Amino acid sequence: MKLEATWPQHPRDWKIIASESFRSLDELLKFCEIDGLQTDSISSQGFALRVTRYFASLIEKGNPLDPLLLQVLPTVHELQPVDGYSKDAVGDRLSMPVPGLIHKYHGRVLLALTGACAIHCRYCFRRHFPYDEASVDYSLDSPVMEYLSGHKEVNEVILSGGDPLMLSDHKLSKLISNLNRIPHIGLLRIHSRTLSVLPERITETFIETMNLFRGQVVFVTHINHPNEISGPNQAVFQRLSQQGYRLFNQSVLLKRVNDKPQTLAELSNRLFESHIVPYYLHRLDKVEGAAHFDLSLQESCEIYKELRNRLPGYLLPVMVEEIPGQLSKTAVLCD
Repeated sequence: MKLEATWPQHPRDWKIIASESFRSLDELLKFCEIDGLQTDSISSQGFALRVTRYFASLIEKGNPLDPLLLQVLPTVHELQPVDGYSKDAVGDRLSMPVPGLIHKYHGRVLLALTGACAIHCRYCFRRHFPYDEASVDYSLDSPVMEYLSGHKEVNEVILSGGDPLMLSDHKLSKLISNLNRIPHIGLLRIHSRTLSVLPERITETFIETMNLFRGQVVFVTHINHPNEISGPNQAVFQRLSQQGYRLFNQSVLLKRVNDKPQTLAELSNRLFESHIVPYYLHRLDKVEGAAHFDLSLQESCEIYKELRNRLPGYLLPVMVEEIPGQLSKTAVLCD
């Protein structure tokens, strides 16, 4: 569906804007008007700091406990080994028949297209993923395309990473063109944090590129807190919705970030106002370096039961966890 309304054109290239992201802890804290001594922060080790200026602009100035800041701030807690937390928390490597192609669930596969992200979330479950070894080749005669062509039960391809929207429109266009040649691929799902943290990425050219896919396109955003939603990214969500695309959101339940029922309820309402369906609320994947964000099952259920009391069913995300080897996400039962 095409609209006549004119989408505002960004005067600067999104790649230049992305390149201006904060990569220095001192610069980020200075911008946020926070003294480093107020935090447990450390210089990034192994997993670099990266924060877009748009996301940083939403952090409350002078607040070292701001829930957006806590998602991106490297801290000493990342260096503390904790039993039960691993580098491959969700079993990606065991489900990769072709480099970069992850096939866990019936009917759908995931392509980890790039290790690049617009923002580095400290709880990222792929922070240790071997992107160099799992580089995706999606040329027409590549093992990826041969695999997809040979598995006729697969009707959905999920683009992930990293973040697939860090690829250029030209590269996305080539991938879509090759997927269009496989008749049983009818659904393209795009998981992206970039949609909300780098709204300049969504241009008219990008929308034209998405419109090249002959089937349905679904966007899954990743927003954890209502303060992450503001005018610029709301305009992006509205534009995509007006184009006929369906938008869903996945959040992660994070200690000190969104571990209050009222916060999650406000998030669901803000998402709905922004044309996004609250879809999943994930319990933390037990990835090495992120244990300080985790909540016990009992704590998670107490929060979720109260959230369930506050929201109508259509605004209530399903709380799930990913268990390696299972054939679907596992719903967390809190009755």
